Order: sequence, then C-alpha cells, then structure tokens
Amino acid sequence: MAHVLDAPSEKGELRLIVRRPGVDERETIDEGALDADSGLVGDNWGSRGDPFSEDGGPNVAAQLTLMNARAVDLIAGSVDRWPLAGDQLYVDFDLSKTNLPAGTLVAIGDAVVEISAKPHTGCGKFVRRYGLAAQRWVNSEVGLMNRLRGVNTRVVKAGAIRVGDRITKA
Repeated sequence: MAHVLDAPSEKGELRLIVRRPGVDERETIDEGALDADSGLVGDNWGSRGDPFSEDGGPNVAAQLTLMNARAVDLIAGSVDRWPLAGDQLYVDFDLSKTNLPAGTLVAIGDAVVEISAKPHTGCGKFVRRYGLAAQRWVNSEVGLMNRLRGVNTRVVKAGAIRVGDRITKA
C-alpha cells in the first residue's frame, strides 16, 4: 500500500492506453487521441450509454477513466491483465481526492481532462475479474479516498496522448 500511496502528485506518467471497441473487448495502443465529444477515439464509451441517465445516453462525467498503475498492478499482477479493469488510461499519478479534487484539470500529453465528482467504484465485472477482496479494498474508506479503483473524467481539451507522456495538474 505504501508504494501505491507514494505515486507522484505533481508529475506522473501515462503507462498504458486501452480502447474498448466493443463490450468486453480491449485494445492496448501506444498512442491515441482524446476528443471532447467521444472521449478516447475508437472507444465505445459514446455508444454504450449509461443506464442511470434519464435518456440512456452516455454520461459525460464518466467519459474517460484513469486508474493508478500501482494499484492495478497490485490487483491484476502482470500488465497484460491491467486492461480487464475496464479503464482507458493507467497512470503513475496520485489520483486521491486530496491531490485531485473534483473540478481539477489534468494535462495528459496534448490533452486536458477534468476530474469528475462522480465516483468510480468496482462493479460486478471487476469482482469477476479480480475477486471480491480486490473490490472491497478499492471500495474501502482508504480505497475511496485515494481513488484506488480510479477516477472518472471528461475531456475538456482534445489532443494526442502517448504511452510515456507526462501527466500533471493543468
């Protein structure tokens, strides 16, 4: 846990980019584009919709999710199992509520995203893929405060992103 909590809070790194072209499909890419209308270009966020929205359409507050690479490494083990979490960007960066309160702007490569107030918690798929203990850990008081399951964001400035890009508060 100390290693996870020691993630950089000022200058981090984009470690993995994962597109989800279809349900339960994952495509790891070295570079991509973030777009204010579609999120990660080629991802299915816009076509999936949100069952909790009034019209069933996509929720812009959950357009793009970031997960702490150190946390997912503890949960998933090898990097080839990271994409199962379902997030698009895996970052070596402190995603805690203290470091990144809702509304904070974060620069990733050429793009900028805004941290959402909408919580990102482990769901049934997360439990099936990583186990109940992993879900309980990320949804514990410490896990929620440090956003170990990740954080929802929306794209506010389109741009190119690449594995290895810096991530900073904008």
